[in-house]
Amino acid sequence: MPSTVRSDRSSQIIAWAIVSLFIVGNFLPVVGAWTGPVTGVWFVGTQKPRRGFLWLFVFTFFPSLFADWRKFPLDNPGHAIQYLSLAMLTAALTILPLTFHRLVSPRLPGFSSTLPFPLAAVAIPALALALRAGVVPQAGPRTVLISWFAATLVWMWNRESHATTAFLGAGVVLATALESIAHFTGVALPAAFANAMVVDYLCIGVALFLGIWAIFHPVRERNWADRREAIARLQSPFTGDSLRVVSELGHELFLSNSGERFPVRNGIPTFLRPQDLTGDNRKYNHLYELIGGFYNDIQRVFSPLKGLDLEDYFLSYMRLLEVRTGDAVLETSVGTGLNFKYLPRGVKLTGLDLSPEMLANCQVNLRRWEMDADLFLGNAETLPFADASFDVVFHVGGINFFNDRAKAIREMIRVAKPGSLLLIADETEKHVKEVYEKGLGSFYKNRKEPVSAPIDLVPPGMQEVHLESLRSGMFYALTFRKPISSDSANTALKPDMADCSRGA
Repeated sequence: MPSTVRSDRSSQIIAWAIVSLFIVGNFLPVVGAWTGPVTGVWFVGTQKPRRGFLWLFVFTFFPSLFADWRKFPLDNPGHAIQYLSLAMLTAALTILPLTFHRLVSPRLPGFSSTLPFPLAAVAIPALALALRAGVVPQAGPRTVLISWFAATLVWMWNRESHATTAFLGAGVVLATALESIAHFTGVALPAAFANAMVVDYLCIGVALFLGIWAIFHPVRERNWADRREAIARLQSPFTGDSLRVVSELGHELFLSNSGERFPVRNGIPTFLRPQDLTGDNRKYNHLYELIGGFYNDIQRVFSPLKGLDLEDYFLSYMRLLEVRTGDAVLETSVGTGLNFKYLPRGVKLTGLDLSPEMLANCQVNLRRWEMDADLFLGNAETLPFADASFDVVFHVGGINFFNDRAKAIREMIRVAKPGSLLLIADETEKHVKEVYEKGLGSFYKNRKEPVSAPIDLVPPGMQEVHLESLRSGMFYALTFRKPISSDSANTALKPDMADCSRGA
């Protein structure tokens, strides 16, 4: 039976109003003075530091050259090199406060994580002037106000505070009004309350302190040696051997009885082989590596723009699970962990994904939501878990484009305890054609076959097989139960059953 997702017209109106303000900010400096820093802080937070710096440099340097192309000294090569060098230095100094914020803010707790950007936005230009670089104007209190507003707004957005939407709309409107008053009256509003030079020196001192503090306080990685319950569920996905944790040169890794070595990178054990990243797995993993930093926000922005209630959308399929307090829960293709928010607290969370970028963002999300989960980099077609390890096993998004969907389903069944209800949910062909092919055509056009719910790939012997259509046919949810009888379950998992089909 089709299931619809509740619409939210008021959120849709607010969302379009806010997006319109940010669009206007690209053309109206009075608005852009406030929306621009918000966009910068948000964007740099979605990227790894080096990549974020390079992208922002491109976004800053080349548009500035295009805007001032008449000033480019084409008739004098020496002056041209000097002009380009100065433009590059200016772009770098513009971006450095955002990069400083990206490096330092994750190491600071709570609201204090909003401090690095406003401090660096003043300190770096002031230091440049102190060194007689002479490429930027003096900053001061007004810069602190605008930058702190931007950092606070993004902090609230990332925390998914219920007040964020109201604050975002009211804050940008108020800031624009204040900026307009200052623009038309000639009065720099913050200048009446503080001395710019004092603020500059104060920001330099505090920014230097935070930078040094961050160097000696890196983000701590989890200690796997202490997670005995999680280790007990693990096995080599290739030999089935049990695993143990050892430490080499200060870094943990997993060893199997046959000598296999699985490194732990950034707190995430790695169970990937080169052959796992071939065919469709490689193609779509490349896409996830590109959009991993934006994945959450794409849904959070476009859903209200379309008038969809995002929470109702997630619950439309998560409500199908049977989850109890204390259950061990596994999500394959966990992505950025968005579904974990809709599970009851008190469960033991485990997530696996093929994309390091998605898992890195999942780690960030879990810290923001004050949740804990065991994350693994691996292939859902060869899970690194022992038989019957989890009370709940589910998959949302991605299975449509696996190399071997049948094998992935059998693996889900293998690691689920007898009697467990399993869930597989993904987009339908209708959604792929109407959304993905239009927005990401090169990835989704010229496919071998249309996507379909893998009900035919559910092995015989599974019970209570049910297929449900969601979001007006744009999404499907397939559930089935692993039988309690061990004989039925083992028959279903036989390799020769991979090509068996099952009618709807």
